[in-house]
Amino acid sequence: MVRVAHIHMSGCTGCLISLTDTYEKLLDILGSIDLVYSLTLMDEKTEINETDEKILIERKIPDNIDIALVEGAVCLDDEHSIKDILETRKKAKIVVALGACAATGGVLRYSRGGQMSKPAHASYVAVGDVIKVDLAIPGCPPSPETIVKVIILAINGDTKYLQPFAEFAQNSTEACGCDLITNVVNKSLCMGCGSCASACPTRAIEMVEGRPNILNEVCIKCGACSFQCPRIRIPEQVKEIEQ
Repeated sequence: MVRVAHIHMSGCTGCLISLTDTYEKLLDILGSIDLVYSLTLMDEKTEINETDEKILIERKIPDNIDIALVEGAVCLDDEHSIKDILETRKKAKIVVALGACAATGGVLRYSRGGQMSKPAHASYVAVGDVIKVDLAIPGCPPSPETIVKVIILAINGDTKYLQPFAEFAQNSTEACGCDLITNVVNKSLCMGCGSCASACPTRAIEMVEGRPNILNEVCIKCGACSFQCPRIRIPEQVKEIEQ
């Protein structure tokens, strides 16, 4: 049975809630996997270390993980987060960045300090900025159907249909509305289908005369627009043909 772990970094747990919205499908998934670690869904696994001065109780990520679903951005100021994410990469065969915060940094990219009610500056980055990520699922939160399909495809080892998620994992930190303009619209690739606008959870994209207009103050860098665009991969496909 496939061993799956859910690793929680800095986030709102919305991605995991989205997964639970699959209802009966969630029961099928849980019945077909061995969920070995999840701070939200099961008891915490700990390791107790005794010294002369104190007793340390630390979270223990299990060995031999087949698929690690990482939710949330990595806080560079938190030593426990850094330790957990490095340990996850070491122990997991496949690491999946689940949702915007993990895949692109999401809204946490805007943390700059001096903001109420947490004025101290804490730096948050995408999981891929710290470790190698195999698959990335965009969205804030990702749709329940997408999460389920990726999990099932990963369990079955279906690399063909996972290819877009694997490619997104390599370029996910460049996935906001501005990048969509640079990589698609400015290269005259946009066909005005509106997929980007319909995918945006904050309505930061509006179609004006058949072209997307980005409202930067509303964009949360979730990556949904770039991932849904049917023309985003054309430059890479052209390079492959030329080679």
